Amino acid sequence: MPNQDRLRVSAPGRICLFGEHQDFLGLPVIAAAINLRFTIAGTPHDEPLFRLRMPDLGTEVSVPLPTNGELKYQRDRDYLRSSLNVLMRHGRRPTRGYDCTFRSTIPINAGTASSSAMILAWLRFLLATQGEGECDGLTLACMANRAEVLEFGEPGGIMDHVTCSLGGTLYIECRDPVQWEALPCPLDGFVLADSLTRKETTTVLAQSRCDVETGLATLREKAPEFDLQHTSLEAAEEYLSLLPVHQRRKVRANLVNRALQREGYALLKSGRVDPDRLGSLLTAHHQQLSEGLGVSTPKLDRMLEAAIAAGAKGGKLNGSGGGGAMFAYAPGRQEEVAAALEAAGGKACIVQLDEGVRLEEFAVGSPC
Repeated sequence: MPNQDRLRVSAPGRICLFGEHQDFLGLPVIAAAINLRFTIAGTPHDEPLFRLRMPDLGTEVSVPLPTNGELKYQRDRDYLRSSLNVLMRHGRRPTRGYDCTFRSTIPINAGTASSSAMILAWLRFLLATQGEGECDGLTLACMANRAEVLEFGEPGGIMDHVTCSLGGTLYIECRDPVQWEALPCPLDGFVLADSLTRKETTTVLAQSRCDVETGLATLREKAPEFDLQHTSLEAAEEYLSLLPVHQRRKVRANLVNRALQREGYALLKSGRVDPDRLGSLLTAHHQQLSEGLGVSTPKLDRMLEAAIAAGAKGGKLNGSGGGGAMFAYAPGRQEEVAAALEAAGGKACIVQLDEGVRLEEFAVGSPC
């Protein structure tokens, strides 16, 4: 008689509304989960391994069940194995093999948290194989951040993991301990577009982080009263002259973006969103990312201009930059803006906000 056990989990991608390139500095961000999702479906078998089919990539990989300590990594950023290792450090050791299929509608390597969504879905799947029907979302996010970022010394922050795990629109304090707040604003009208320009996420993030953190360290040394969390932009201007030009520009951009995030938070928390104001704040944020931090591209800038010309209220690049995706905020004009973004050379998709990690199908016998 065939085994009827089955599991299916999914995790969303995300857009970052405010605070791009700031979570790794410990500054707050505002991000939202979207209805493009990474899905893992699986059934158990008797072999001591996970067989993972990835039809979107035309490949299949196998990962052994850990039997003798932690798994050795086979490649850089070996997220499948790092997730298992992190899970075991939390006292959970999978003991049953599964045939799994990985599928995703999230653009890959485009700044929409595809890797974070995969890791979250994989961790949630592994927990479900051990009979865990309930799971704390923030704990799952911290495990995913460990498996993706901390385990490999990567430069990213925790925004993606918290947003994709918990879902909705979130204000996230990206300091230890992480704190978050669900924002009740009903947002609609987003159009996501992949520029189809591939990027090196870790390279872009590392360079941005290095320049900004070096500049901040210099400021703290020469002006101990400077505080990234609290010193106003106006008060900071006198300190910025102490920095080399390229560091000065990037630190100032982060201070401007900090102010934009605070205004965006007040707007979204009020529950009465002015679309014109929200759009202008998003565009102002993009301008700092492009001109201040230098992480946009000419194509992303042109795509945003095309979206606004077609009726979008505003928008910004999404993710680390250097290629990848952007989104436009275009309530009531989604179709027209999507067409304009396609004409500008992107691959556009109208998206809605969505919930976080989901256990969609759960019928598991004994994990032993």
